[in-house]
Amino acid sequence: MNRNSSCYALILRSRPLGEHRQIWLLSAEGLQQATVFGGPKSKLRSCASPFHSGQVWVYRDPAKDTRKLTDFDVHSWRPGLREMYDRIMAADAAAETILASHGGGGNWGRALFLAEETLDALAASDGETCGRILLCFLWQWIDFLGLRPGFDGCAFCGKQTSSGGRQPDRLYYLPGEGMVCDGCIADRPVLAETGPGCRHWLETVRPLSPVQLSRYTLDKKSFAEAKSLVTAVLAEALGRRLASWEILASGLFS
Repeated sequence: MNRNSSCYALILRSRPLGEHRQIWLLSAEGLQQATVFGGPKSKLRSCASPFHSGQVWVYRDPAKDTRKLTDFDVHSWRPGLREMYDRIMAADAAAETILASHGGGGNWGRALFLAEETLDALAASDGETCGRILLCFLWQWIDFLGLRPGFDGCAFCGKQTSSGGRQPDRLYYLPGEGMVCDGCIADRPVLAETGPGCRHWLETVRPLSPVQLSRYTLDKKSFAEAKSLVTAVLAEALGRRLASWEILASGLFS
C-alpha cells in the first residue's frame, strides 16, 4: 500500500495541536485532516496557512490512521485576504460553511472550484463588495447542496409571484416548506421574508462568478432579506446557525 499521496488542495482551517498544527484540506478527492509538525519557525508550517492552495504531499500512517503533511508547493497565497478585516472574516465564514456541510458530501471538484473562486474575489475586493461576495457564495452553496427554494410561486397555493407587468408579491420562507405567499402564512413560523429586489438579485447572481459582483449592487433592505434567507436555509440544513454568519449582520459591509 502506498502511504504517500499528492493532490491539489486548499487549506480551509488551521488549529493548534500541542506545539504542532492540525489543518483541514479540501481537494477534488474530498476533505481530509493532516498534522503539520514543526515549531513556529518551520517553513512548512508557515506555508500551510488557511486559504493557501497548491500541491500537497501527505503521508498516511495506516496503523494509527493519521495523516502528516510532508510538503506543500503553494500556488496561491492570497495575501490580500489579510490586508482587510472584512475580507478575512468573509473568507472564514465561507470556509466554516464548507466544513460544516462536509464539503457538500459529493462533488468535491465543484466545491473546490466554488471555494477558490470566492476566495480569489474576496482577496481583491473592497469592503462593500465583500458582503455581496459572501452572500453570493452562500446562495451558490445552497444551490450546490440542492436546497435552493423556488421563487416561481407559493409552495402551498401555487400562486404565481409575477404575472405580466405586475410586481412580484412578497414571499416568506417556512421551515420544511419553501417559499409561501402572504395569503398562506396563517400562524406558521416564518424564517425569512423576501421582496422583489432581494429575489431578483439572488437569481441574477446565482450563475455569476464572484469577481463580477462589484457591478451588481444591493440596497440595505434587500441585503438584509437575502442574508436572512440564505442563513435560514443553511441553518435548517445544518441543524444550527454558524457564528461566522453574523458578520453579515454586523454592519461591517454597509
